[in-house]
Amino acid sequence: MNSHCTSNWTSTLTTLLTCLMLTVGTVSLTGCDDPKPSDPTPSPTPTPGTSAKPLKIIYSDWPGWVAWEIAIQKNWFEEEGIAVEFEWTDYVEGMTAYASNKGDAVCMTNGDMLVTGATGKKSTAIIINDYSNGNDMLIAAPGIESLTDLKGKKIGVETGYVSHLLLLHALKSADMTEKDVVLENMATNETPNGLASGAVSAISAWQPNSGQALKIVAGSKALYTSAEAPGIIYDCLCVSRESLAARKDDWAKVVKVWYRTVDYIKDEKNRDDVLKILSARVGLKPNEYAPLLKGTYLLSLDEVMKVWEKADGIESVYGSSTYVDEFNVDQEVYKSAEFKDTYFDASLTRALNP
Repeated sequence: MNSHCTSNWTSTLTTLLTCLMLTVGTVSLTGCDDPKPSDPTPSPTPTPGTSAKPLKIIYSDWPGWVAWEIAIQKNWFEEEGIAVEFEWTDYVEGMTAYASNKGDAVCMTNGDMLVTGATGKKSTAIIINDYSNGNDMLIAAPGIESLTDLKGKKIGVETGYVSHLLLLHALKSADMTEKDVVLENMATNETPNGLASGAVSAISAWQPNSGQALKIVAGSKALYTSAEAPGIIYDCLCVSRESLAARKDDWAKVVKVWYRTVDYIKDEKNRDDVLKILSARVGLKPNEYAPLLKGTYLLSLDEVMKVWEKADGIESVYGSSTYVDEFNVDQEVYKSAEFKDTYFDASLTRALNP
């Protein structure tokens, strides 16, 4: 999200094309326009025994990345003897900054990693944080009970982006295609009102917009969610290849801290503390944040090993990335296939689970 933030795909794609032509001199970058985040997390002061120069990680508002806040507040990086600076920013701005070499790594989806790569800023994902587990939804107006009921109906969606990808996947599950419906290109943050006004009969959106639509349109329902297509959207820590080559031992410590964080979040006895920390980061109440965390499946060390296996289906990050690569080319986000195995490095994760 992240492919997972309130956005206007049409306008932001145009803006990003311009920005990235200036910054890296090539093609395009996908993304979305988040609400303005709260004040950035202060940069940590290196403690004795830590690296002199902090690794800079750019992150934004998606539960699988907000999760880093646990490790930040509990000083787990310092315990590993490494200084890490986290910069909290809008998703698009973060990717643009990263493409301009203003960070060592950025949190983004596997699909957006390919788009930044197509502009010339290649990355390698060393962590697969999570997959969307229901936060992304296809929501229909009252009276529409199934996917086949959508034939001939208008669907509001940001074309060319992850909600569009989910919509196509949903239609395919019902033996339908894009030609069976009418797409209305609509900014994701406008989709709830689009459904409420009757301008469209259904929308494809992610949280918090999907949840807002269900709340304001009485009788609306989710016909299909990302929980039915686990792996269609993976969220990753994407590291610049220069930084990874120069400081692989330090990045190994970051990976170790991440799985300590996941274990802490998954331990039910920590639930109140987890929700308190994560919700505060994004300015929500703990009970408001709980469903957002539930709609994001954080992958434990054991669980992620299967995702790292090379396979054709979306259960594998390689198969998923091939799928989204084809989508990006079809939607003319970039001109030719971008995905190669060099976009991923599972070695630091495998070292923790030999």
